Amino acid sequence: MNVWTKSICTLALATAAGMAFGQAKEIKIAHVYDKTGVLEAYAKQTQAGLMMGLEYATGGKMEVLGRKLVVIEKDSQFKPDVGKAQLAAAYGDDKVDIAVGPTGSGVALAMLPVAEEYKKILLVEPAVADAITGDKWNRYVFRTGRSSSQDAISNAVALGKKDTVIATLAQDYAFGRDGVKAFKEALAGTGAEIVHEEYAPVATSDFTAPGERLFNALKDKKGRKVIFIIWAGGGGNPFKLAELNPGRFGIEIATGGNILPALASYKALPGMEGATYYFYEHPKNAVNQWLVKEHQARFKSPPDFFTAGGMSAGIAIVEAIKKAGSTDTEKLIAAMEGLAFESPKGRMTFRKEDHQAMQSMYHFKIKVDPNVAWAIPVLVREIKPEEMKVPVRNKR
Repeated sequence: MNVWTKSICTLALATAAGMAFGQAKEIKIAHVYDKTGVLEAYAKQTQAGLMMGLEYATGGKMEVLGRKLVVIEKDSQFKPDVGKAQLAAAYGDDKVDIAVGPTGSGVALAMLPVAEEYKKILLVEPAVADAITGDKWNRYVFRTGRSSSQDAISNAVALGKKDTVIATLAQDYAFGRDGVKAFKEALAGTGAEIVHEEYAPVATSDFTAPGERLFNALKDKKGRKVIFIIWAGGGGNPFKLAELNPGRFGIEIATGGNILPALASYKALPGMEGATYYFYEHPKNAVNQWLVKEHQARFKSPPDFFTAGGMSAGIAIVEAIKKAGSTDTEKLIAAMEGLAFESPKGRMTFRKEDHQAMQSMYHFKIKVDPNVAWAIPVLVREIKPEEMKVPVRNKR
């Protein structure tokens, strides 16, 4: 072999090694989320927020420890079997270092065992059901999204008053049933009582029959009478209950927070109180200030409910990798247990016992402004993490 040929071979080997090294340097993140289906609007926001969170936490470089961040998107379609298969493909075929998602609680519950099988972290955002960090949890699961208990406890602050009787309307799947269970527990000792539970299919569009059952359960009760709605997604509009005139029985309608388009339906409920995960005007901190400014500039609208959650997940990933100094799963778990990081909602902390992010919630009262497309959830007060005694529900 002459000198020229040796040089070419050496260069080729060096190039191949460089390419392999470059590929190895990438940090792969899978976002497995319900990109299509009834939660599509939520999913779109989460994706935008995730990318903005990674950008913010890396100072725009999109790299950590000198390694490029690569996000691989997969559609779980709001179908548990699809979410499970997509996550397995992400871990097994794409060799991702960490996964984020999904949107729906039922899909999340199907995905949890996959994380345990592959011994890789699944950062749940924004699925809500308590079981995710409860009896279905495993040590590879972390969650930046709020839990049903955090929703319930904060709404109990708003509605848990003496001589209050409540009937609940919820979707008949994990999110709705876990939400009602947690709300019932949170109301214990407040003087308020749930006297009826009504569950309806996710795609319900006609609420006449459920409404009549709810009215019958409350109309003859004494004290303050409230229908509390736990609903998510782009299916039917449960606030059509207001068109059935519950006020003739002295019945109020109440609920927690939601995305801006859904808040338009709250205009029929001025003065309603509840608690929310996020509204762009509530948190006062540098991260949220950046998010509001940049989102308005890029998308010509304020950031929404799930945008903030996606951003929190992105920031958490970067801070965890920095602290661990690695993408090794065991090192990441050690770094993430007890990890505190700044988010659009202020400081979040992963609780060591179940990896749930402890975080603030926001007590609001609805104000209607004809010049604003949605009802405005005016802040009554921030409910701090230390005020919420969120039960540890896992079997660790």
